Amino acid sequence: MVRINKLEDQAIAGTCDNRQVDSTPERSVWRTIAVCLITVACLALVVGMYAAFLTDKDATQRDFIEYWATGQQLIHGANPYDPVAVLHLQQAAGLEGRKPKVTFSPPILLLITLPLGVLSPKTGLILWLLVLVTCLIVSIWLIWLLCDRPENGLHYCGFLFAPAVACLMAGQLGILLLLGIAVFLRLYKLHPYLAGAALLPCAWKPHLFLPFFVVLLLWSVSRREYRILAGFSLLVLLSCAAITRLDRHVWSQYSEMMSETGVLHAFVPTLSVALRVLIDRNAAWLQFVPEAVAGLWAAWYFWTRRERWDWMDQGLLVLLVSFLCTPYGWFSDEAVLLVPVLAGVFRAPANGRSLWPIGAIAALALVEVSAVGHMASAYYLWTTPAWLGWYLYATRTRRGRREVEAVSC
Repeated sequence: MVRINKLEDQAIAGTCDNRQVDSTPERSVWRTIAVCLITVACLALVVGMYAAFLTDKDATQRDFIEYWATGQQLIHGANPYDPVAVLHLQQAAGLEGRKPKVTFSPPILLLITLPLGVLSPKTGLILWLLVLVTCLIVSIWLIWLLCDRPENGLHYCGFLFAPAVACLMAGQLGILLLLGIAVFLRLYKLHPYLAGAALLPCAWKPHLFLPFFVVLLLWSVSRREYRILAGFSLLVLLSCAAITRLDRHVWSQYSEMMSETGVLHAFVPTLSVALRVLIDRNAAWLQFVPEAVAGLWAAWYFWTRRERWDWMDQGLLVLLVSFLCTPYGWFSDEAVLLVPVLAGVFRAPANGRSLWPIGAIAALALVEVSAVGHMASAYYLWTTPAWLGWYLYATRTRRGRREVEAVSC
């Protein structure tokens, strides 16, 4: 009788466990639906606020206006890099002053500006900001998935990440680069072609990712996995062909614009440019030295760890070093670094690390964005080293434990 009672108790417990397991997917579905509805409601609220308070003149005060003018030029078959024509368009929209805002992005980027060519500055800005907000939401969700779905809610802090906020304020591209990296990290194991295609935004600003791409190439060769490179190359070629079809002189127009503006001699808040300014302000080649060194380091770093390479561990460190040594970049581009910053936030507690350092760094950067605003300020020189320092601090114990475990095995 005692044995029968025990069996009955086990059966009842098993039934309860099955009910719990069966109810979990149902709760998960309802939770997903609730999150989607809240997201849609927030986006609708954002659009309503933008429509109520923004004007065409507001659009001219953001970097977005350069993309709008580019789309206007392309849709009418004109030179998208013509400073005179761009200035006329922007002044007609309400731009004050006589300095045109011409995009320095390569022609491969210009396809995404085409829809702006049929919209007013205000409507285009609303659409552009809505896309950026959506991309930020998706990126944070993907990072949360990549970090094993922690339940502490710390990923919501990503909406206050200062470089992402700067992107939204200026209408810059950093959040699109962030989405590309996040999608790549999510898909490279199961869908390599799509993962490679997701890296297309990185081709818009390749100088930011050179060491990262060096490692990607070596990783592909060492594993004989070329589908990621194939997906990336195919989409780049299609984009180049499409933009050349729209404007067959676009590459020469871009080259002429870059040579006339002397953009490499301007000051931007990167350590490479600071190095050039300290040694010889006119020697533009000096700001490429750190990136060359970083590329060599990345090749060595990968090759010595190729058997145990993890893109969500060592790969994120290479990404940080790529931005640290870039020859040209803006604070808003650092939105990409939300991936390693949040990864460090999720790993820090398990490694016995405090979250106070990243809280202080993030708060200071956010205050600086609201107080300084201008992204060419030298006050932003500290941020990339700070993100790198945080990642090393948050993940150091974990790597040490792995090495101990490897030795003990």
